[in-house]
Amino acid sequence: MVDRTLLSGNEAVARGAWEAGVRVGVGYPGTPSTEVLEALVQLPGVRAEWAPNEKVALEVAAGASLGGARSLVTMKHVGLNVAADPLFTLAYTGVTGGLVLLVADDPGMHSSQNEQDTRNYAAFARVPLLEPADSQEALEFTRLAFEISERFDVPVIVRSTIRIAHSKGLVSFGPREERTIASFESQPGKYVMLPGNAKKRRVDLDPRFAALTEFAESLDLNRMEMSDPALGVIAAGVTYQYVREALPEASVLKLSMLNPLPARLVQDFASRVGRVAVVEEIDPYLTSRVRQLGIAVEEPPLQRMGEYTPRMVAEAFGARPPAAREPLEGLPPRPPMLCPGCPHRGVFRALREMGAVVTGDIGCYTLGALPPLSAMDSCLCMGASIGMAHGLELAGGAGERPVVAVIGDSTFAHSGLTGLMNAVYNGSSATTIVLDNRITAMTGHQENPFTGRTLMGEPAPEMDVEAVCRGLGVEHVLVVDPANLKRTERALREAVEHEGPSVVVARRPCALLEKSDKRPLAVDEDRCTSCGACIALGCPALSVSASGKAVIDAETCVGCALCAGVCAERAIRAGVEACEAGESA
Repeated sequence: MVDRTLLSGNEAVARGAWEAGVRVGVGYPGTPSTEVLEALVQLPGVRAEWAPNEKVALEVAAGASLGGARSLVTMKHVGLNVAADPLFTLAYTGVTGGLVLLVADDPGMHSSQNEQDTRNYAAFARVPLLEPADSQEALEFTRLAFEISERFDVPVIVRSTIRIAHSKGLVSFGPREERTIASFESQPGKYVMLPGNAKKRRVDLDPRFAALTEFAESLDLNRMEMSDPALGVIAAGVTYQYVREALPEASVLKLSMLNPLPARLVQDFASRVGRVAVVEEIDPYLTSRVRQLGIAVEEPPLQRMGEYTPRMVAEAFGARPPAAREPLEGLPPRPPMLCPGCPHRGVFRALREMGAVVTGDIGCYTLGALPPLSAMDSCLCMGASIGMAHGLELAGGAGERPVVAVIGDSTFAHSGLTGLMNAVYNGSSATTIVLDNRITAMTGHQENPFTGRTLMGEPAPEMDVEAVCRGLGVEHVLVVDPANLKRTERALREAVEHEGPSVVVARRPCALLEKSDKRPLAVDEDRCTSCGACIALGCPALSVSASGKAVIDAETCVGCALCAGVCAERAIRAGVEACEAGESA
């Protein structure tokens, strides 16, 4: 009897890697890819690790592959930018043990700062790319990817998107392929990429890729589904599902290996239909390549951004939209905001009060840019905040306003260290705040080098943020509890007045790490003057009553007492004593 269960695409990728006999799984958490390693670590016989960043993750996997082990690397689309350096050269060196990259794209930017199409990276690096259309294919394609990697001596990308990564479907399981690790053999001509060796491996890449192209032509996962020959649609991944639902009468060419493209199969399909159209999210990757084959391709009026839906596809072709639940009208908006008791809130309140120009970074603290805190001026990419603060200082445009970089502990480990090193080396006087909430919070509480535990749940050395900063040459390093507003404000003013680079470590655990044992606060309406100081903190537990008085929701309040600390009238009870103690600290 075949085991079947309901799995997300991410869980299915993990299962497929396990069935392929993967020994090592490495990655950096990032929506929509995070759950792959979190599922893989639950399976026996695998060493799964969080790396400080995606480049390191791919390099660890490359080393494991060099040693003969099958290895999986996971990341989101922007993480592939970080890992691109080793990827391009790995196409030259090839592999010993199979090496597969799971890269999850985010059309619509549900949790990302940009849209990217990983298919372009596969063509650029000259590596094969498979794209599953459901959870069952996510398992099967991942398993197949390891076979392709070893057969053609090349790393393989399995591209997912957020809709495949997080949607669930019934999946049939298979057994694990137990593999023996052969003794290591030194092959410097293959793996040491000195120019002389690299030139030879570049020449060798062409016949490997030519063999891959022939393989793609015969791969039965690329298939024609013929119906009405009037219209033929080419699609892959989740857009294949949309086409099948929106255009049930159309003939469809379902592509599963998108690089290299099975050109003869595409031409054969085009010869069988009257009109050819391509449905694909983000970039016209397939459209341009099909046109290069001399095939006339219609472009349906679909936007080149965001996610599609079956309704959008149907309307683009003038077909009747499939039945769908109509969106409910009149619902109140739910803008993203920092959680009740979030330790970052006090820092942003202090930055706003001192009028700082704040260069931000990637993490839940990016929400400090939104009203009512409105205390962040930029957010570019992982680790950019410190370099941008230095550059802003060089430009001189901030005038008398202090320039402050804000970065989380996990992002600091990811790519903030080099920015701080640069600030010290080049004599910057910008201030950096490391928001150390003891976890990688936004992606769901993953461990990192500063938390003291690994993905496997093992104890690990807990990196010392202050010592790291001092080791990089920062002389002025202060540590504060951001719930103590007075101390935080004083530390920030000391830091920005210091001549030379300075760091403030704002250390307090994420409010969601453990349930608070503090009593929820309450507002004394007789004392409340409706000044709005507490409301301006943007805490979800705070609201305004019909009479204009502040109200605290006892169900969501965690008793952090930050609101009590900003209330000049002492109208907020069960927290005033703690606030007074903080003021005298």
